[in-house]
Amino acid sequence: MNFASVRIITDDVGRLVEFYEKILGVSAERPAPIFAEFVMPSCTLAIGHSQTVQLFGAGSAVAADNHTVIIEFRVHDVDAEYERLKPLVSEWVKEPTTMPWGNRAMLFRDPDGNLVNLFAPVTKEAIQRFDGRC
Repeated sequence: MNFASVRIITDDVGRLVEFYEKILGVSAERPAPIFAEFVMPSCTLAIGHSQTVQLFGAGSAVAADNHTVIIEFRVHDVDAEYERLKPLVSEWVKEPTTMPWGNRAMLFRDPDGNLVNLFAPVTKEAIQRFDGRC
């Protein structure tokens, strides 16, 4: 089994696509007006309109109501990304901090309130854990 993607359900696909294009520096693929994907070497981030939820079962997902999942992206330099993203992010949760498990990380919310973590392994142990991974 291979992990394929994470999908965010939203009431405003265009707004989230624009936000993530700026954050990720990648253009979204738009196979339909109610669906977009950011296809990257390590994973795919999909964005679907709340209208698509009916295809899976009414009420199975609710737009802008995530309180448990953190979307994470590995970057080369957390502090440089923080400086680049300051004008784009309106809600910061955690400024760059080195975590006890050896990652330097920062957390912010996307326009729908989803938590996003950009991190980089910085200790020897953390770097070894990520060798060969995303």
